[in-house]
Amino acid sequence: MFSYIKGKLAEKTKEYVVVDVSGVGFKVYTSANSLAEPSISKGETVTFYTYLYIKEGIMDLYGFSTKEELSLFELLITVSGVGAKGAVAVLSIASPSKIGLCIVSDDAATIKKANGIGPKTAQRICLELRDKIKNEDIISSSTDAFIPVDTSAAGSARADAVSALVVLGYTQQEAQRAVGMVKEDYDDAEAYIKHALKNLI
Repeated sequence: MFSYIKGKLAEKTKEYVVVDVSGVGFKVYTSANSLAEPSISKGETVTFYTYLYIKEGIMDLYGFSTKEELSLFELLITVSGVGAKGAVAVLSIASPSKIGLCIVSDDAATIKKANGIGPKTAQRICLELRDKIKNEDIISSSTDAFIPVDTSAAGSARADAVSALVVLGYTQQEAQRAVGMVKEDYDDAEAYIKHALKNLI
């Protein structure tokens, strides 16, 4: 129904903003990530990319400062047990690119840090969205993409693989994305490098 809303920011809270469009105030629920944007300031002209969420008599408007965040929101609400509020909670823990990398690298431990998201739901998010995320521009669109911190042997091997690929001449972002796309867990960096190179060709 609404693709985006552009107007003056009339109100800003921890959960939503009110955007004044020609005298009409639209209440837009959003994430901490969007609220943290310097441009989202009271009295300023703002743009929110929106999604009208309708379920069981509820009709709420959700909006985000970037299209990438909206795209990830739309993917998250397709996962059973997540819902709009759960999706916003996930989007509030990090940037879309970082969350995307958590998903493709099966880092459920980071995902479950979101308020209201338990271990099983976090694992379901990684399982159901892993392949879908790879077809989106969410990960590659940001320069601050990273491999989530993982203290396991596999996590350490992934980090070593990223470092090795950077030495080989790939950018940090290219290396992190390629390693993050490797589904399997290995105990040595060489295995990750071998599979990651296929993603770089």
